[in-house]
Amino acid sequence: MAVMTLNKLAEHDSAQDPAASSPSANDKSTTMQKRVLAGGSVGQFIEFYDFTLYGLTAVVFSQLFFPGSNPLTAMLATFATFGVAFVVRPLGGLFFGALGDRIGRRRVLTITLIAIGGATALMGLLPTYAQIGAWAPALLVLCRLIQGFSAGGESVGAPSFVFEHAPVSKRGFWLNITIAATALPSVVAGSMILILSQSMPNSAFMEWGWRLPFLLALPLALFGVWIRSRTEESDVFKKAQSGQTKEFSPIREAFRENKLRMLQVIFVMGLTAMGFYFLSAYFVSYVQTTGKLSREQSLMVNAAALALYAVLLPIGGRLGDRFGRKPMLIAGSAALALLSIPSFMLVTSGSLPLALLGQSIFVVALCIYGGGCYTFFVEIFTTKTRFTSAAVSYNGAYAIFGGTAPLIGTALVGATGVPHAPGLYMAAAAAVVLLLILFTKVPETRGRMG
Repeated sequence: MAVMTLNKLAEHDSAQDPAASSPSANDKSTTMQKRVLAGGSVGQFIEFYDFTLYGLTAVVFSQLFFPGSNPLTAMLATFATFGVAFVVRPLGGLFFGALGDRIGRRRVLTITLIAIGGATALMGLLPTYAQIGAWAPALLVLCRLIQGFSAGGESVGAPSFVFEHAPVSKRGFWLNITIAATALPSVVAGSMILILSQSMPNSAFMEWGWRLPFLLALPLALFGVWIRSRTEESDVFKKAQSGQTKEFSPIREAFRENKLRMLQVIFVMGLTAMGFYFLSAYFVSYVQTTGKLSREQSLMVNAAALALYAVLLPIGGRLGDRFGRKPMLIAGSAALALLSIPSFMLVTSGSLPLALLGQSIFVVALCIYGGGCYTFFVEIFTTKTRFTSAAVSYNGAYAIFGGTAPLIGTALVGATGVPHAPGLYMAAAAAVVLLLILFTKVPETRGRMG
């Protein structure tokens, strides 16, 4: 049924966007374009530094905010709270997307950065369950809701902003540099947590040491706001905005024009959402609890894997610029279907080198897929409603598949007793997405103009 529906929608979308054309001959980067790329990347780094800290300290939160006699139950509660942020991401995407299509990308990105920075810093100040009882997890959930709501705007706003400034022939490369910046926060934050945990007694780390990376979020956010204040809106957005009427509703227009494209983006981005949050938010605790490595070893392996992701993803984007988005989607989903199970088996082997090898193999497959998907999800929409359309579909995909990945992974291991059970889930999802890409006429978007 899903295949038939997407086929019908794709047939309706098969005619080229009236605004589409071949890439511009002038692809030389200007100073402002480079400044936007830097601002988008720095902002993404800061935003996702804040957002991924929770996943990296999941074991700490399970002990301090969800205490109980059963460690599995505590971890499930911790990852359920992790998933709460994804529930509100589509709402944040809808709100900030419509706002961004009306008043501009840059002003909205300032709001999202301040909101998530403040919420993350507040998490570093929260009293624990032992101090205030059930209020502790309740306040933690509130902070996660604020994080998720603002991330719903940032995660799409920054790529849209960069996309609209990027040279046409380098869109994939530029977009993937911006997205690669979302992996580096886990490396930096993971290294910071590793240094703190090794430089002080465990009792001190559990009492106050883990809070320091969270408190750093607010000054980082203010720095990001300053960087973005030196940019301006793209000419293509200004042109689209000049044609708006008072009656223009980005939300109504997005669902009227783009419901088929939005459905395609949900399927395409759902797979990378699942893979990225397995990598960035689940593997640290997964390697500790299932692979039986220490906290320090888990952090080191994951930091190395995410550093590799940050290096390889722009290369994937460059390949997408050369060969097209759809070939990268097909090759990447096939690689994830074939490699996820052996990757997860290596990750849970109990061996430090094999755990690193397993995460590295998984990263390679993700970056092949990322060479197509991260440009596809903004390139498929027109400028007028790009922010709204991409935000709703992208965040819907991340809510359904990304936010639930750590929770489902933990539950599968607990229910089956099979350490690599999450790999089976990942492989099955990749196989389904591969079939959808092959048989539902997902369009090639390379070179489209907004």
